[in-house]
Amino acid sequence: MPHAEKGLAVGLFGGSFNPPHAGHALVAEIALRRLALDQLWWMVTPGNPLKSTRELAPLAERLQLSEQIAKNPKIKITAFEAAHHVRYTADALALVKARNPGVDFVWIMGADSLRDFHRWQRWREIVLTFPIAVIDRPGATLSFLSSVVAKTFDYARIDEGDAPLLAHMKAPAWTFIHGPRSSLSSSAIRKMAKG
Repeated sequence: MPHAEKGLAVGLFGGSFNPPHAGHALVAEIALRRLALDQLWWMVTPGNPLKSTRELAPLAERLQLSEQIAKNPKIKITAFEAAHHVRYTADALALVKARNPGVDFVWIMGADSLRDFHRWQRWREIVLTFPIAVIDRPGATLSFLSSVVAKTFDYARIDEGDAPLLAHMKAPAWTFIHGPRSSLSSSAIRKMAKG
């Protein structure tokens, strides 16, 4: 797990990154800038419990590719979930919270993930652990409003203009961040690689 001093604002950006691509880097850069983060932890997960692992590249390969794509020195590539045998996001966030008292974290996710977020293990617990920044993704701008999570926690949504304050807020709190979008997707890249 990367090191962060007390009082820092740190974004948590998790995914299987299978493979990582410029769209992921764009989300990370937007999050760093718009949320006024001191660091962003690019968390390469052992695998998504909701997705097939049949096409999952080895963790070491996904870590190496992530290092090549994420050039900003504020981005820390990590696979601590595998080292701690953590399978679910709720458990990863609980571990981060326990190990880093005094650090202000915000969970970062693409708007495309919000659509199925209510299917994640203990999703309500995730929303109540850290504030969440949802970053716009192609084709997901409008569908996020109808998501179960957006409706359930509508009262906790803050204005996008207040995004720099989000990491320092008490959960539940979330915002939707508009901005440049990349149409790249890991599944499309895997499909093209198969030829």
